[in-house]
Amino acid sequence: MIPGLVQILLWQGLGELVSHFVLPIIPGPVLGLIFLLVFLIIKGSVNSSLALVSDAFSQHLGVLFVPAAVGVILFLPQLKANAMAIGLALVVSVVLTISVTALVLRFLAKKDSHES
Repeated sequence: MIPGLVQILLWQGLGELVSHFVLPIIPGPVLGLIFLLVFLIIKGSVNSSLALVSDAFSQHLGVLFVPAAVGVILFLPQLKANAMAIGLALVVSVVLTISVTALVLRFLAKKDSHES
């Protein structure tokens, strides 16, 4: 399990370095995840230690949302004041996300049917 954690921390560290010196507008952990994803796509497989860590994290993913929920409660007065705008933004973003996902799926399905 330790080698998997080290791999994740190394990719996050690389993301932090790139974020600090090259792309300061993108958070380091996001860049680290992108680098890890690209690495895994190029490699074509996930090693067992990384799979073990990712399985353990995914089983306890709900715990990671507790701090965010507490933060939301702290800003409850601002949320109430802007409830209509926040609700509209949520609805529009969900509709756009579903639409883009459907379009990408349709594009990939057409591409796959042409290759077969």
